[in-house]
Amino acid sequence: MELLPISIKYKKNNRTNRDSLDIVRDILIVASVRVKKTRIMYQANLSFIQVKKYLRHLLKKDLLKREGDSFYLITEKGLEFLELYQKYKENCRKLNEKADDALRDERQLEKMYSYSKPNKLSNVLQKADSA
Repeated sequence: MELLPISIKYKKNNRTNRDSLDIVRDILIVASVRVKKTRIMYQANLSFIQVKKYLRHLLKKDLLKREGDSFYLITEKGLEFLELYQKYKENCRKLNEKADDALRDERQLEKMYSYSKPNKLSNVLQKADSA
């Protein structure tokens, strides 16, 4: 499996806030090599309180393991998580593309049909013609 690059950067102006799955992915990528808590905190862009919470949960779920007193490393289960996460993101991207295509088709159909209500003058003329 090919891991995503370790350098994780976010631009606030063109990205919304990360959800918990994105944060877990970021932590696991950083921990693909033996790292300390502070390295995870800085590279995953988390506060100390956040990194403590996530590390505790990831250890409990066996996505990360401790090495020695202060090092963390991704587990086999963590690697599986990253693979599944990449598939999930790709499926989301494909669904968004299909949704965009469907909206584009809908707009094109509406333009082709473009029903407009007849104005009052054409109603009067139609009644005069039928009389």
